[in-house]
Amino acid sequence: MTRRSVLGLAGAAAGLTVAGCGTSGPAGGDSGAIRLWVLQSDTENPVLKKRIDAFNKNSSVKVEMTTYVNDPYKQKLQVAMGSPNAPDIFFNWGGGNLAQFVDAGQVQPLDSALADHPAVAKAFLPSVLAGATITGKQYGLPMSGMQPEVLFYNKKVFDAAGAKPPASYPDLLRLVDTFKRKGITPIALAGAQGWTELIYLMYFTDRIGGPAVVDALVAKKPGAWRHPAIRAAAEHCVQLVERGAFGTSYPSVSSDNQAASKLLATGKCAMHVMGSWEYQTQVASSPKFVSGHQLGWVPFPSVPGGKGDAKNVVGVPTNYFSVVKGGKHVRQATAFLLDTLASDEYVGGMIGIGEIPPVNGIKPKLAASKAADFATFCYDLVSAAPHFQLAWDQALSPSVGTAVNTNVQKLFVKQLDPAGFVKAMDAAA
Repeated sequence: MTRRSVLGLAGAAAGLTVAGCGTSGPAGGDSGAIRLWVLQSDTENPVLKKRIDAFNKNSSVKVEMTTYVNDPYKQKLQVAMGSPNAPDIFFNWGGGNLAQFVDAGQVQPLDSALADHPAVAKAFLPSVLAGATITGKQYGLPMSGMQPEVLFYNKKVFDAAGAKPPASYPDLLRLVDTFKRKGITPIALAGAQGWTELIYLMYFTDRIGGPAVVDALVAKKPGAWRHPAIRAAAEHCVQLVERGAFGTSYPSVSSDNQAASKLLATGKCAMHVMGSWEYQTQVASSPKFVSGHQLGWVPFPSVPGGKGDAKNVVGVPTNYFSVVKGGKHVRQATAFLLDTLASDEYVGGMIGIGEIPPVNGIKPKLAASKAADFATFCYDLVSAAPHFQLAWDQALSPSVGTAVNTNVQKLFVKQLDPAGFVKAMDAAA
């Protein structure tokens, strides 16, 4: 699942697809089976279905999988939770998306089950497992790959300029000036969507203020949006805009058609800050750019003097499966998650489709995969990260997440100044 599909930007038509395992027909009511709801994915779901089939061979209670596209899923889950039509296992994004159901008492904590299965508890990278930890309890387990957001760059363009990728924010500013002098837009930006611009605000906030700043936002602490680090982060964003880092046409560049990715591959732009799915996007749209070893990647730059650890990452730690509390098959549903998500077969299947599972000790397997260099880079990046921040528009409540995407777009086109952005978000919270 890419962040584009997370936000419903992949252009999927409204509707749902049912993929029954043992029965046909959609979930709803008590079919006597473990009802599992997940987003539609032509790559991930076949891996999942194999494990469902294996589980069903040895279980008296069978798992039935129902798949949905993004927006209909969110709507159906909101309506079903707390009713007899709720699934037993449901896909979620962690953070605020999961917390709303936890707060309503609708999700089963997994701590006791994990205590009885310590190997499973220790299997996952701590910074990723934390994405489904709410008020100190574990309410979900990782079911897909990691999606850290990093800085991609065009090696050919950099070599022609005699430049090196940035390690710090001052490095980045110097590169902006260097590429502008050469008539190359320094950074590709799909500014038609706010979430692409939010990446910069999130990273700058973390680098300047550290994770506690966002923790306060998620906890809805009064005045949290007025933290000086958020305004400073907004000022860094505006500085890049005013310096010409993104050129002039970025507000009309869309992520839906991979326009920013193409600008990077063709050398019209030198850099592109995007999620790890950018690698597969480039493989699909500009294969020679990748096979020719012209695509490079580095962590997002550090900010000198900031309180945040430069090893921290932002993005989507993973997606999660959680168990509905009070259902008829809580024990069996929990057993399915414990039996499946850290298993060699499931993890190997995910690696086989290009995912980077958040599981300890899999670096040798990644090193033998098709995208070995990039996969091991991402794995090392997340493994070393003290903190992996879920993207704000998913970590925060749905209404505040929408507001931050809207207001960050206004910030990037200077309809709001940094103080105005802080004020607008303080009001939205």
